[in-house]
Amino acid sequence: MARRRLATGLGVLLLALGAWQFAEAGYIHAKAWLGQALIDGAWARTLDGERRAKPWPWADTWPVARITVPAHGKRITALAGGSGRTLAWGPGHVDGSVLPGQPGTAIFGGHRDTHFRFLEDIAPGEDILVEDRFGATHRFRVTATAIVDSRTTRLDPSGDVPRLVLTTCYPFDALTTGGPLRFLVFAEKVVAE
Repeated sequence: MARRRLATGLGVLLLALGAWQFAEAGYIHAKAWLGQALIDGAWARTLDGERRAKPWPWADTWPVARITVPAHGKRITALAGGSGRTLAWGPGHVDGSVLPGQPGTAIFGGHRDTHFRFLEDIAPGEDILVEDRFGATHRFRVTATAIVDSRTTRLDPSGDVPRLVLTTCYPFDALTTGGPLRFLVFAEKVVAE
């Protein structure tokens, strides 16, 4: 009888732990989806001329660009800043980097398990379209991808021509977060073809 109770208790405990893990994973994806819905509303206001349109009243960030990757069916609105709070809701435009289309490198970071998951499958030659807050669309073409150590690699946002870097944690299937490796996608602005 005691063995049966112990087995039942252990089974209930394992079931509860599994449900907790499932709910936590679902929460992250639900937050990412809901965040993009709210951010898209603020993006519409941004295109109408509102400066720093907050997606929700207590937000400390605002949309700065919309990234579209046709080959992967992705359209994501990016926020100002690269803090953990910002990235929980959507990709962030890294402070200190230029805005898309300006000379230099525009850098956007995003989570590998939500908004930037598709980067695992991106390839050189693919197009990335980035709409700025004025409604102009800048077309970039992927030139390379790389895996780097964030402790020893620094991205230089300066330059004479418009470039784009999308970055996320690596590996994509890591069981723990916060490792030092980053997956980078490099792209250059396409001039009229």
